[in-house]
Amino acid sequence: MNNQEPLLRVEHLCQYFKAGNFVTKAVDDVSFDIRKGEVFGLVGESGCGKTTTGRSIIKLYNITSGNIYFKGVRIAAGIQSYKDELKATKDPVRIAELKAQIRAARNEQKNCDKEYSAKRRSELKSEYEPKIAAAVGEEKARMEAQYKDALRKARRTRLVTQIQMIFQDPIASLDPRMTVREIISEGLVIQGERDKKVIDEKVYEMLELVGLVREHASRYPHEFSGGQRQRIGVARSIIMNPELIIADEPVSALDVSVQAQVINLLNELRERFGLTILFIAHDLSVVKYFSDRIGVMYYGKMVELADSDELFAHPLHPYTRSLLSAIPLPDPVYERQRRRITYNPLAEHDYTVDQPSFREVRPGHFVQCNEAEYQKIMTEISSK
Repeated sequence: MNNQEPLLRVEHLCQYFKAGNFVTKAVDDVSFDIRKGEVFGLVGESGCGKTTTGRSIIKLYNITSGNIYFKGVRIAAGIQSYKDELKATKDPVRIAELKAQIRAARNEQKNCDKEYSAKRRSELKSEYEPKIAAAVGEEKARMEAQYKDALRKARRTRLVTQIQMIFQDPIASLDPRMTVREIISEGLVIQGERDKKVIDEKVYEMLELVGLVREHASRYPHEFSGGQRQRIGVARSIIMNPELIIADEPVSALDVSVQAQVINLLNELRERFGLTILFIAHDLSVVKYFSDRIGVMYYGKMVELADSDELFAHPLHPYTRSLLSAIPLPDPVYERQRRRITYNPLAEHDYTVDQPSFREVRPGHFVQCNEAEYQKIMTEISSK
């Protein structure tokens, strides 16, 4: 088990959407962490909250409650649960505590970018000042100009920009009115890069890196196939030199042969840049091939989490077993004998008295279960 500090930590994430008096719990009390350099797979059926989880992490939504930490800094804090408790409680001591927690959450989010910018400027100072002191003449002037430019960019950089997202739909995620050059370089321009030559060279480098050519930079999205559009989306995310990429079903809209190309591309980029990836997908066979650990979501909740090999060898939650039973294999003998397991939560669980919680049943293997189910799982494990 790797005990290093996780790059991303999600704690009790809740993302609710209100329409009048109706509340949809798209993500409900989800917790997990992702260590640097690993691929974390997130699987589940359509509508289970996978994409909403990814969008909440990258702060496209203001989370309802819970905390999201990136590189040890809280980048998102939901305060709705504090507000709800504040309305319900009459205890003056608890009221004071809740108000303090709300203020702390707001201040921490407000200051996280300032703290990151200050830390980045300190790192640049340690990197450049010895080099500038040792340089002479034109080299010294060039180094000083680079240092000033790097400081200027650091002041504009937000911590969350080190998380980039590859969106599911390669058509809808690209602006049809922008050229490929404008699409890929947009992040650099927002961060303050003004040198057209530098921008062009970076764009050309990214295009070649993802298997396209320089001539594609002047074209528009409608001139490309689905696989090529997804490669443009990958290039747009990689150019920002991120530490974490959220790949939201990046191959679901592509042909099978093109899916393999994009997955292999992501694997190559992961090894080359040391990327950490949150890989959201439906296809369990792809997730097994690509992921180090897998989390299974159902109806807004994380129901099981384990290493990839462990999850496929010893699925413990009935929903996970149902998903795995649906994977087809190119073996006619196996297919004739394959028994599809149907998951019916009302028949499988009795939570009228004892509510479930996320419990560790084996090292690194977590399952959503109540006490009775936990005892049953532990008996099943000990008997093997």
